[in-house]
Amino acid sequence: MLTGARQTGKTTLVRSLWPAASYVSLDQTEMAAQAVENPDAFLRGLTTPVIIDEAQYAPGLFRQLKVLIDEDRRPGRFLLTGSQTFPLMQGVSESLAGRCAVLGLDTLSAGELNVGAERAAIDALLWRGGYPELWARLELSRELWLGSYVSTYLERDVRSALAVGSLRDFDRFLRMASLRCGQMLNYSELARDVGVAPNTVKAWLSVLQASGVVFLLEPWFRQRNKRLIKTPKLFFADTGLLTMLLGFGAEADLHRHPLWGAVWENWVVSEVRKALGVGAGAPGLWGWRTAAGEEVDLLVETAPEQFIAIECKAAAQVDGSAARGLIALRSEMGAAAVSAAYIACRTETPYPLSSVGVIAVPVGGAEGLLARLAGAR
Repeated sequence: MLTGARQTGKTTLVRSLWPAASYVSLDQTEMAAQAVENPDAFLRGLTTPVIIDEAQYAPGLFRQLKVLIDEDRRPGRFLLTGSQTFPLMQGVSESLAGRCAVLGLDTLSAGELNVGAERAAIDALLWRGGYPELWARLELSRELWLGSYVSTYLERDVRSALAVGSLRDFDRFLRMASLRCGQMLNYSELARDVGVAPNTVKAWLSVLQASGVVFLLEPWFRQRNKRLIKTPKLFFADTGLLTMLLGFGAEADLHRHPLWGAVWENWVVSEVRKALGVGAGAPGLWGWRTAAGEEVDLLVETAPEQFIAIECKAAAQVDGSAARGLIALRSEMGAAAVSAAYIACRTETPYPLSSVGVIAVPVGGAEGLLARLAGAR
């Protein structure tokens, strides 16, 4: 099973890798109705190997797939894709545990687009985002494409999952959520700004998580440590969508926007997440913040309670003052628990902050953060 947000290229990828497989899409209403009404007949009528696209629209398929797989254990007969993770994973855990491998597909990463440490190339990626079609067709208007993405896919997915009383409220929610990128998530505050109930905000945010549009970075803490903040931070999976929602009309707006630092942090965290993966076998990713306000943006847990610590700064040059949170982390956990500490900034070449044992690094490139994290997988 391949999951991921809409328009990340799932269908194109699987059809190019398995050109001989038959193909059905449950995005088509009639096809989905057949799969829902009689899952057994629908599945037995397919020619295998088969790609079943947007499988979340027929959750009853999973139970019947178990029956067919148990009848014939040959692998590779069914390849499913889907754009809403929660219902898909529920179907896998309830019916296909041990019978199905699950992979995720994000928007294009800096590495996939050959973006190294050059600031201009990074700015272009931050502003345009990583949806494949925007890079395959550079003549496309970013604003029109992403605006259509919101209205065509996100609003439709929310309507299909929830009873949305007002799409205007949902649009306001998206924009209010974008203003909180890289911040601790306060449902009550967000609900107040949107003008809806906190439970409504929680439901909408759950759909965005299930659709691969946003993710939460959970805080790391020991159960006994009451000094640490235990609230997750909100991030968008794609900075192109994020900057569109924030109203960045041009690439030149990036550095002038008051949330430029938060957008940079969002991009760094999302790139690390793409590079290392999520789920079973992937390193744990955490935030860290104390009640006194000491903070480190990202911890990569390479072994139980062993970390690489990363602070994100949207400046080309940083000094020792940028490492205050990293120093506080080492003091709290002990130096042995932090194997490396980096400041991911806009430098094009790494350099040490020797007095504090921290290295300032670019994100991409041969000596950048992502290359240094490759061994953490």
